[in-house]
Amino acid sequence: MSAPNKSYDPVEVTSLHPDEVARMRAEALAAIEAASSLDELKQTRLAHAGDRSPLALANREIGALPPHAKAEAGKRVGGARRDVSEALKRRQAELEDERDQRVLVEEAVDVTLPWDRVQRGARHPVTTTAERMTDVFVSMGFEIVEGPEVEAEWFNFDALNFPPAHPAREMQDTFFVESEESGLVLRTHTSPMQVRALLTRELPVYVVCAGKTFRTDELDATHSPVFHQMEGLVVDEGITMADLRGAIDAFVVGMFGEGLRTRFRPYFFPFTEPSGEVDMECFVCRGASAEPGGEPCRTCRSEGWIELGGCGMVNPRVLIACGVDPERYSGWAFGLGVERTLMFRHGVEDMHDMVEGDVRFTRAFGMEI
Repeated sequence: MSAPNKSYDPVEVTSLHPDEVARMRAEALAAIEAASSLDELKQTRLAHAGDRSPLALANREIGALPPHAKAEAGKRVGGARRDVSEALKRRQAELEDERDQRVLVEEAVDVTLPWDRVQRGARHPVTTTAERMTDVFVSMGFEIVEGPEVEAEWFNFDALNFPPAHPAREMQDTFFVESEESGLVLRTHTSPMQVRALLTRELPVYVVCAGKTFRTDELDATHSPVFHQMEGLVVDEGITMADLRGAIDAFVVGMFGEGLRTRFRPYFFPFTEPSGEVDMECFVCRGASAEPGGEPCRTCRSEGWIELGGCGMVNPRVLIACGVDPERYSGWAFGLGVERTLMFRHGVEDMHDMVEGDVRFTRAFGMEI
């Protein structure tokens, strides 16, 4: 093994020559100063201060020098690398400061703008409409009652005179809980409250009930599998259809204004006899659209009348099922659609708007309490 070369001149190593070290230092400092962003400075750091940079490679050559030459070469290269490192720190601080100042300008927040970015909601118009409807009857002395949405078949069908083979008792029309043998359904109407009210209250009974009902309908512009009804029931001595007509007329005035006529059309419901469908005169055109030469009306489709719901005198079989003497007592009942009333009052044309939960729809009706 040969002895170390004690006469090796570092000047002969090109990368360690004073002029070459000065050139590499100058190039590094120029590149650092020219970096206009933090990303560019990162690339410059890798090129001029990284492990494969010219000064780092020159520093490796020092190990091959004789002892007496290492000190001078190390001082020369180390000084250049120190200058480059300090220049990188200064430029890093300058670019970070420029970035922060730019962010303050570009992402400035105007504290005078409204601070609440979350839109305020509102009570759902179906809720407020149901309350308005019940308020009309409360003002006439009625009591508000509530009942379960999961109902026994006996309350939903049997006690209301629905025969065992009635189509409504099949799964394609009614949501059964678990199975048809369970005897539990999602109530298809609010009429079970007629039975519950008669079984739990002393006569006479004057009650209204508004709530959700469920049927196996597809969701479209005018139908929904979940909708709301308001049920009304009166059972007292001497009650007649004239009392029913007066209550319906009072409801129409309370919800739609004075001067609107109503009419009854014969119909059939298992739990009322006689039964009828209730129509009211269109509150927009006042029936004029149905007259010859009348202007078309979108609300009533130029028919002059709007269907409200079903009604009739309580079937004696329902009274008997509830332990009420039909020879002494009589009564009437009605069922009105809450969504239908909302659509009429406010010109809502699509059921989707009521169920999709868009706050822009509910806010249009205000913050009613």
